[in-house]
Amino acid sequence: MAAPIPMPIEAALPDDGLLRLTQWLSPGFPVSAYAYSHGLEAAMEAGEVTDAASLSLWIEGVLRAGAGRNDAILLGRAMAGEDPASLAEHAEALVGSAERWEETRDQGAALARTLTAMGHPVPPLPYPVALGVAAAGLAVPAETVARLMLHAFAANLVSAGVRFIPLGQSQGQAVLAGLHGAVAEVAAKAAGATLDDLGGAAFGADLAAMIHERLEVRLFRS
Repeated sequence: MAAPIPMPIEAALPDDGLLRLTQWLSPGFPVSAYAYSHGLEAAMEAGEVTDAASLSLWIEGVLRAGAGRNDAILLGRAMAGEDPASLAEHAEALVGSAERWEETRDQGAALARTLTAMGHPVPPLPYPVALGVAAAGLAVPAETVARLMLHAFAANLVSAGVRFIPLGQSQGQAVLAGLHGAVAEVAAKAAGATLDDLGGAAFGADLAAMIHERLEVRLFRS
């Protein structure tokens, strides 16, 4: 019997968009998400976020009324084929501080750079826009993409809280599990939203991001 002919892994496996998306949003994907706290470090330093309960409330506020909601809307519009350059302008207009702009801009550029090197060309754009452009080619619904993006965003902030407050790993995972409902609701609403729905009311998070720029000692870049 003739020996079987080895096949490249890419040819042997089906093109699973959900697996590809999971890889892009994993903590190990090189966008340096771990280096950013989205202003949370300043809130923890000021004593506004001191335990699991206050961490959960802070993150839920950002998800429902801040960057989480807006990023999910921008992601959905990018997946729908709206002009990426125009969406990038909206993304820049929505950030409340220089560090927040650096956060979304640099993470988006890192995402685009890595995906392009992997053979999935994406232009450097603010993070949710870059992800939306990339995910538009996957057979994954926009709501699912938004859920996974928001979950990754929340998980990164929980990780920042675990390291800074500090919290135990079990407490951190309990906080993240408690945010699943907010993640699902925000993603579902964003899937049917338009640019007219953009806007936010997470003023405390915006102020924390501004204050963070003036901290003399800090662990995170935002």
